[in-house]
Amino acid sequence: MAQVKTSTEVALNRLAIVAVLVITLIFLAPIYWIASTAFKPRNLATTIPPTVLFQPEVSSFVKLFAKRSQLRTQPTPEEYEAAPWWERIVMNGGEKVVRDGKGQVQMSAYPDRFMNSLIVAVTSTVLAVGMGTFTAYGFSRFKIKGEADLLFFILSTRMLPPVVVAIPMFLMYRVVGLNDTHWGLIILYTAFNLSFSVWLMKGFIDEIPKEYEEAALVDGYTRMQAFFKVVLPEAATGIAATAVFCFITAWNEYAFALIMTNRRAQTAPPFIPSQVGSGLPDWTVIAAGTFLFLLPVAIFTFLLRNHLLRGMSFGAIRK
Repeated sequence: MAQVKTSTEVALNRLAIVAVLVITLIFLAPIYWIASTAFKPRNLATTIPPTVLFQPEVSSFVKLFAKRSQLRTQPTPEEYEAAPWWERIVMNGGEKVVRDGKGQVQMSAYPDRFMNSLIVAVTSTVLAVGMGTFTAYGFSRFKIKGEADLLFFILSTRMLPPVVVAIPMFLMYRVVGLNDTHWGLIILYTAFNLSFSVWLMKGFIDEIPKEYEEAALVDGYTRMQAFFKVVLPEAATGIAATAVFCFITAWNEYAFALIMTNRRAQTAPPFIPSQVGSGLPDWTVIAAGTFLFLLPVAIFTFLLRNHLLRGMSFGAIRK
């Protein structure tokens, strides 16, 4: 017979639902604020009290992607009407779009910085998760002398804040020529995420019964074949979770990107705050860049949602 919930249990369930909704709203408030500011006119971005109802516009995104300078003389009515709609938006804000000698619109540095972030984050995530999975498998399946000490040493690399080692890393990178390079950041982020990847993946691999591999070895599989065909599919949930965390860490990292890069390999986080308008920070452009910067992480997490939410059955084989 189905158990009938008491009034106290019903009240506690409702209270839990309310608490979850409140916490969710608190965490979503900054995202809403960024998204709304990205579509606000510039004169409404810093109003007190904040403007909630407004006519959305895309001027901040136009300014984000087009290189612009302050408008010293007002355009003639003919020039204004002949300009594309997006260029008129920039003119309305007291600025003009910068063109080269051939009349082509010059793009801002944001697309390059965004691509740099994508290259560095994806590559470092693949390397950290790949090497972390192999290392975790070795610690999980083989007897290694000094295993506890080695694992503690790997974990100890995360005990210091990254900014503490930023200056020494900068000096070393300058000597070997890795400053302002993609590989410099990739190596740095991979090393920083590797310890997290090893410890997290070891926990998942430890929960995979060794009998699975032993059965594969009896059937004639090599150790490597058993790893790829038995262990990796069973550890898919752990790999997905580890990849998400490593990607978010590399994607959002600010201190190393600010110190180690200047132009060629600079990522989006240190570039976005540098966006200025006519003499003052243009908060709508900064919000637009931040809003677009949030999308890859959201998409990546959404694509891996089945692995993150799926309940993987780990445990002993029934005998």
